[in-house]
Amino acid sequence: MYKVGDKVVYPHHGAGTVVKREKKEVLGEKREYLTIKILHNDMTVNVPADNAERVGLRKVIDEEAVKKVVKYLTSGGTEMPKNWNRRFKHNRDKMKTGDIYELAEVVRNLALRDGEKGLSTGEKQMYVKAKKILASELMYAKTMSEDDALEWLEETLTNGAKPKATPAEKKAAAAAPKKAAGPAAKPAAKPAAKAVAKPAAKAKTAVAKPAAKAPAAKSKTTAAKTKTAAASAKSGAVRSSAATRKTAATKR
Repeated sequence: MYKVGDKVVYPHHGAGTVVKREKKEVLGEKREYLTIKILHNDMTVNVPADNAERVGLRKVIDEEAVKKVVKYLTSGGTEMPKNWNRRFKHNRDKMKTGDIYELAEVVRNLALRDGEKGLSTGEKQMYVKAKKILASELMYAKTMSEDDALEWLEETLTNGAKPKATPAEKKAAAAAPKKAAGPAAKPAAKPAAKAVAKPAAKAKTAVAKPAAKAPAAKSKTTAAKTKTAAASAKSGAVRSSAATRKTAATKR
């Protein structure tokens, strides 16, 4: 039924590739075994070919089934046991079935609970494991890398938890930060330039004018007074000399 190269899913472990098909003797009995390489946890599983269906081995889903998985991931959650021990067992049993829709329900329910009330330590580990197992199959179904499949799954879960934004809303949201940042930068720059430049210019003018004019005015005033005093002294000397000569002439 399965041949080398087939993409298959092993319950509770994830999707992988059949890398070998060979006969082995185990406990004295020869049986054909399928060797499956599971990429996401670097695990190799040997499954008896005639026992494959009984253990839940199946082929990876196709693109049409992916659409149905998306509906499970984005729909409302189903009711789960309130006690965390019972809830843990409930989700673990769903994962063991190997049914991808049951697995999608587990991922969705744990995602919703994580956002609302939080998860216990055991449930957090289960949530991480369930997402990896689901992504390992989506990787092959959608022909993408493991990291891209995980990212796609996270985005799908997020979009399912809130309404999708319209193209107009996305455009407005992208432009909003740019508009808010523009006006904030301009007012900050202009006041800073005015406050520093103008007072500095006025201060220089106020200091320069008194320093230049005051000494010059005092110098001129002092010079004028000196000239007046000199003239007065000279005039007095002339008058005194003339009076002396006149007195001497009279005596004679």
